[in-house]
Parts: sequence; C-alpha cells; structure tokens
Amino acid sequence: MSITEKTAPQSPSDAPEPAGPGAPIKAKQRLGDRLFSGTALGAGTIILVVLAAVAIFLVIQSIPAFRADTSDNHILRGQSFWSYVGPLVFGTVWSSIIALVIAAPIAIGIALFISHYAPRRLAATLGYVIDLLAAVPSVVFGLWGGLVLAPVLQPLFVWLNDNLGWIPLFSGQVSATGRTIFTASLVLAVMIIPIMTAICREVFLQTPKLHEEAALALGATRWEMIRMAVLPFARGGMVSAAMLALGRALGETMAVTMVLSVSGAITVELLTSTNPTPIPANIALSFPEAHDEGVNTLIATGLILFIVTFAVNAFARWIVARRAEFSGAN
Repeated sequence: MSITEKTAPQSPSDAPEPAGPGAPIKAKQRLGDRLFSGTALGAGTIILVVLAAVAIFLVIQSIPAFRADTSDNHILRGQSFWSYVGPLVFGTVWSSIIALVIAAPIAIGIALFISHYAPRRLAATLGYVIDLLAAVPSVVFGLWGGLVLAPVLQPLFVWLNDNLGWIPLFSGQVSATGRTIFTASLVLAVMIIPIMTAICREVFLQTPKLHEEAALALGATRWEMIRMAVLPFARGGMVSAAMLALGRALGETMAVTMVLSVSGAITVELLTSTNPTPIPANIALSFPEAHDEGVNTLIATGLILFIVTFAVNAFARWIVARRAEFSGAN
C-alpha cells in the first residue's frame, strides 16, 4: 500500500453519521452522583417504610381495644372507647390551639425583627439564641412551668377571674396552684416558638429583593413593604411553620404531664383545676399501671393522635399547595 493510500481521507460515505437533533444524549454519571442519588432514594424509602410500620403496629395493637368487653377493661371502666377518647382528643386539640394562638404572633414578630429590622450582629446573636432554645429538653420546660411559672401566674388568674369572669374562658373557681390548661398551653407556646421562628425567618429572607426594592422605590415605608411584599410571598411558609409547631404541641408529653392537673373533663375554662387531659399526658400517666387490654386501649388512643397529627399535616400541605403558583418570578 502506498503512502498516499494510507493518508487519503475517507469518503463522506465512510464517515460516522452525525447525531440528529432528536437523538438521545447519554451522559456518563459519576460515581459520586450515583452514590448520592442512591442514598437519597434509600433515605426517602426508609421514611415511608418506618411510617407504614408505625401505622401497622398501631392498628394491629388497637384492634383488641375495640373488640374487648368494656366492663373488663380497667382503663375504660365500663364506658365505650369513643366516650373515653373524646375528652382526650378535645384536651389535645384545645391545649395545642391555645399554644399556637399565643406563639404564632410572637414567632412571626421575632422572625420579622431578625430578618428586616435588627442590625446584622444583633440578628445573628438573636437567631443563635432562638435556635438554642429549641434544644432545651421538654423535661426542663415542664419543671420550669410547674415550679416557677404556675405560682407566678396564679395571682394573674385571680385578677382575670375577678375582672373578666363574665367571659366563659375566665369563669369558674380559680385553681389555687396555677396548674391549669392555660399554664400548660403557655409552656407549649414557649416550646414551639423557636421552631416557628426559625422557619419563618428563613422564609422571610427568601423574599425576592426586587419586590422589596420596588415597594420602597414607590414610597412605601418598611412596614408597608413587609405587608405588600414579604408577607404575601411567605404566606405558605408561615402556614407550614404553624402546622409544624402545632404538630409538636399535639405530641408533647412530659411538659404537659408535669404542669397540668388533669381531670378528663370537657371544658373551655382556662383557670380552673378541672382541666381537659391531652392524649400524650394520659398515656404517660396511665401506662405504668396498664395491663392486658388496658395497654391496647392506650395504644388505640395513640392511633387517634397519629390520625389527628396526620390530618393536620395533610391540611397544611393542601394550604401550601394552593400557594405553589406564587413565586419570586411572578
């Protein structure tokens, strides 16, 4: 073969055909990307498996409580399961709603102060303190609420009863110890403020700067800018923060158990010693002496709490999904 034949260019028919515009492009995935993708998929799968396992366990262990003879159940004491769990559901929801009503304005105000009003150094320090408050164990909050907060609030309860006793919330015989549903709700409010504040702060900081600058350029004050640009943008995030905090309040056990003088009644009076009993506190108080079908009954109340918490989170997701079309781009 001659040199010219070796170096002769190939004919157009021998050249590889170029890929068309619709041809798929196969990108080679790196090992780190595959490991990360597999780890993320595994973590999400584990969460679903654990959630399903918890739900199955609660359902299986709750079945004997619905089938058993109530006269032989030392927890039900002859009453039906639904008449037993009804006051507990009321106490759980009632105390959590009071805590959320108290905590939400405070948490949103703190988050706005940190994100839009406080100097940078003060905002960083205050944010660190708020995050640190979330790490305090619930037992510490329970001790503080029962030994410190309740005696301090008792004179205030007397004053509220004397001056606002015509309102059903502040009527009735005032508790002499201050261990009321209102005290327990205040403790819950203090416990959920850090969670809600941290989430709202991050959501407020995600507001597009162009929206804020446009409002200020049109002559709006700082509060008007927050009201027109920040709060509408962060509405979904604030709802998510509130529902997450409500979920924490619904499932809190030790703090409420150590503060509240339980009675199992259904009442809206906040200052009396006749207080509704939340489900977590009832389980913590009754479980040491429970046996046989009584254990299944308490697990069944835990199933009801699981359903209530799941419904609250599903409602929050629905509200957030309604705001999904709102973004910084539109």
